[in-house]
Amino acid sequence: MNPNDELKARLEECPLVAILRGLRPDEAEPVGEALVEAGFRIIEVPLNSPDPLDSIALLSKRFGAKALIGAGTVLAASQVHAVRDAGGRLIVSPNSDEAVIRATAAADMVSCPGYFTPTEAFAALAAGAHALKLFPAEAASPAVLKAQRAVLPADVPVIATGGVVLETLKDWLAAGAAGAGLGSSLYRPGMDAREVAERAAAFVKAVRGARR
Repeated sequence: MNPNDELKARLEECPLVAILRGLRPDEAEPVGEALVEAGFRIIEVPLNSPDPLDSIALLSKRFGAKALIGAGTVLAASQVHAVRDAGGRLIVSPNSDEAVIRATAAADMVSCPGYFTPTEAFAALAAGAHALKLFPAEAASPAVLKAQRAVLPADVPVIATGGVVLETLKDWLAAGAAGAGLGSSLYRPGMDAREVAERAAAFVKAVRGARR
C-alpha cells in the first residue's frame, strides 16, 4: 500500500493521532497496546522525547501491522532517514520544511507537515506532502478550517492538532478535519497505560458519536 492510501485507510479506521510526547522506551509497548486496543491506528513519538527512535522501533515491531507508527517534531531530512531505519512510516512536523517533505516522499513514507496559512499549505503540497497538520489548531478555529477547506484540495486530509479536546472534537470534524492530533489531552509523561486506555476509549467513543 502506498503512503497516501495507507494514511487514508488508517484515518478511516480511526481519525485520531496519538502524540506521545515524553514517552520512554520502557513505556512504549504498554501504552501502545492501550491505544491500539482502544481503536487508535496512528501513533507518533515526537523526536524531543527520551530515546524516541528506540520507542518507535519497539512500537513498529509490535504494532506495525495494525497501526501507522512514526515520528513527530521532525525538523531535518537526516531525521527522516533515522526514523525510517527505526521502522517508522510516518513523518510529522510542526512546520512546512520542503527539505523534510521531499525526503519523506523520497523514502516512501507518509508526510504530514504543519501549516497555519493557505500559503504554507499549498507550498507543502507542492513539495509532496500527503496530508496537512493545522497547527496550532487552538490559535485558529473550526470556522478558519472550514474556510480553508473551501480552497484546499478535497482529497487532502487535514488533521487539526494543538488544543483539541473531547468537547471540541466534534466541531473540528464537522468543519472538515479528516482527523485530530491528540497530545496532552490523551497522554502526558508518566501516565500509566490504564489511564491512557481510559482517555483513548473516551475519544474513540466521541468519534463514533460524531460520525453518526
